[in-house]
Amino acid sequence: MPNIIELQGITKSFGSYVALDGINLDVADGEILTLLGPSGCGKTTLMRIVAGFERPSRGEVVLSGRSITATPPEKRPVNMVFQRYALFPHLDVFDNIAFGLRLKDYPEAEIKDSVTDMLKLVQLGDFGSRWIHELSGGQAQRVALARALVNRPAVLLLDEPLAALDLKIRHHMLGELKRIHTETKTTFIYVTHDQDEAMILSDRIVLMNRGTIEQIGTPEEMYAAPKTLFCARFFGDTNIFDGKVAATEGGATTVDIGCGIAAAAMNGVAPGAPVSLSIRPEAITLSKVDGGTLPGNVNSLRGTLENVVFIGSRVVYEVRGAGDRAIKCQETRPVSGVRIQPGAEVQLDWSEDAVVLLTH
Repeated sequence: MPNIIELQGITKSFGSYVALDGINLDVADGEILTLLGPSGCGKTTLMRIVAGFERPSRGEVVLSGRSITATPPEKRPVNMVFQRYALFPHLDVFDNIAFGLRLKDYPEAEIKDSVTDMLKLVQLGDFGSRWIHELSGGQAQRVALARALVNRPAVLLLDEPLAALDLKIRHHMLGELKRIHTETKTTFIYVTHDQDEAMILSDRIVLMNRGTIEQIGTPEEMYAAPKTLFCARFFGDTNIFDGKVAATEGGATTVDIGCGIAAAAMNGVAPGAPVSLSIRPEAITLSKVDGGTLPGNVNSLRGTLENVVFIGSRVVYEVRGAGDRAIKCQETRPVSGVRIQPGAEVQLDWSEDAVVLLTH
């Protein structure tokens, strides 16, 4: 897929504060790309630079092979949807959607056809005469989407558009966004701090931290193969073990994680190097120690089960292991409903290919 946007060495400073530091990023035509990260990481500033609301201190914004760095927002084929909708309360739904077309003096017959098509697209076909205050939050966000899409932009920017909605409506709207993207084939750049939203919606995710890019990848890559400690911790629950490489043999690395415990990972790193291991809770198997001894291996440790948390289809076990380590493991809810109870001695096991080795 060709690139529709290329960000080349984008740096943005506000006085002495560097909000973005040398960002290089390509956006493929027709993809959903999500800018993800904690508050203050620079994701909204980067989106505002693409929109033209901010000028970079250094660097170029290229759209379809042409620099638009100095092009004002109203002359860019880029529209934006905001968290607060920014709808006009004195206009009905139809006129809100038609507003931009009328500013550009489109013929009324063309406006009527375009707005009608957009109302159908966002599944609000009978809502044209409604007032904004008569809409739910989800309906208002659909109107904002229709208004942003009605003039067929090359790129649609979405700045945390679902943050004000409750969880159930938010999940429904994510499905709607994917449907609308499939039907329009418009390039979406989506900003959020919520990793679940990013993983549900995105073709690719750009994880940002302190004005730089930590990692870019598909949702599967970001979760299963993080390249940094920040990425491993940001995407869902994980268990982090710090240690030093004890040995490397046959493509596998054995790491001393303290208290006489060793863990192996399928990576080659020089002995003595400080590393961290990331192991997802669902990759760990929990077994009760019932008087006898369970077969041990390198990737195992024992501890005391402290807490059992029931979360619908899953059960999370919180274990206190050697060296006062807090460890989480997770399994699908047992069909029988029988669970190991807090206070039991347990053994935790995991495989080498479940371990992600992160160098410092």
